[in-house]
Amino acid sequence: MALSHSVNMQVRNIHKGFGAFKALDGVSLDIAAGELVCLLGPSGCGKTTLLRCIAGLERQDSGSIVIGARDVSELPPQARDYGILFQSYALFPNLTVEQNIGYGLHGDGRATIKARVAEMLELVGLLGSEKKYPGQLSGGQQQRVALARALAPAPSLLLLDEPMSALDARVREHLCGELRELQKRLGITTLMVTHNQDEAMLMADRIAVINHGRVEQYASPQEIYRSPASPFVAEFVGQGNWLPFERSTDGHAQVGDISLRLPTLLSGDARGRLFCRPESVVVNPSVHEDNLFSAQMREMTFLGNRCRLRFELDALPGHSLLAELAPEAMPRLNGADIWVALPPRSLQVFA
Repeated sequence: MALSHSVNMQVRNIHKGFGAFKALDGVSLDIAAGELVCLLGPSGCGKTTLLRCIAGLERQDSGSIVIGARDVSELPPQARDYGILFQSYALFPNLTVEQNIGYGLHGDGRATIKARVAEMLELVGLLGSEKKYPGQLSGGQQQRVALARALAPAPSLLLLDEPMSALDARVREHLCGELRELQKRLGITTLMVTHNQDEAMLMADRIAVINHGRVEQYASPQEIYRSPASPFVAEFVGQGNWLPFERSTDGHAQVGDISLRLPTLLSGDARGRLFCRPESVVVNPSVHEDNLFSAQMREMTFLGNRCRLRFELDALPGHSLLAELAPEAMPRLNGADIWVALPPRSLQVFA
């Protein structure tokens, strides 16, 4: 029995409502064979509803779902050829590990099932735990058993519904890496729901950021972080600085009493907000930078591999500005006049 076979998937214009509430509002996604895609967004945004529609556990009001070459939009769950790992793992407490993994393999001979269970146990690193019960396992081990059970029938698609949410931070990070490595090795097409941006950034080939039932951006983790397509994406993924602006007469951005140069001149009656990441803010630059201003440091937070600083520009009282520095850059701030630069290349305009 093969471990898995990769397929692509197309989700086309999915709508789903619950009474007056619109959970999904025209969601479309293309997922390549062997790709891991994360559905990322806050609670209630529609990401789990979309996963359940793909699994056939909810019926969409309109739209289509194609897995491989098959339109599965109207098929029951058991005919859609996927494995699923739920947030709760849903292991049977009265069955052993090997019985849980082999639960979906009925119809195969006993020797075939036993060999398949052993193969899955080796795959997830749990050989020797066959006779244990779920209650005798740690949370991370239970997750591995649930994953082995999902993969045992060799599905063409793997669906993961918040699989790390019940684990503590250290175990979660370790298992994220393990799961991603296993997914790559198997080459199985995977769709994962999460509200945790770190999980999505660590694991995904592409991320679909969902808000109020719509996909606001569908791109690589790097593109979503560096070039967010909307204010919601910019605020939901990572930290950021926001400055309200109006267009000055010379086409620059006027923020209070200061004028900021941008990568391109503004036109018309542009106004809105400027956005930049904290690590893009340059503190006490060693060479000349545009948009350089004197500042006062108001707060410093030590975060291990970096320090987060909160500044207030002398020319812009009342507006805080976050910057992040490596700890070794901190000593040069002691007792020094502080200058903060906002390089034009780092500023993104949201009109």
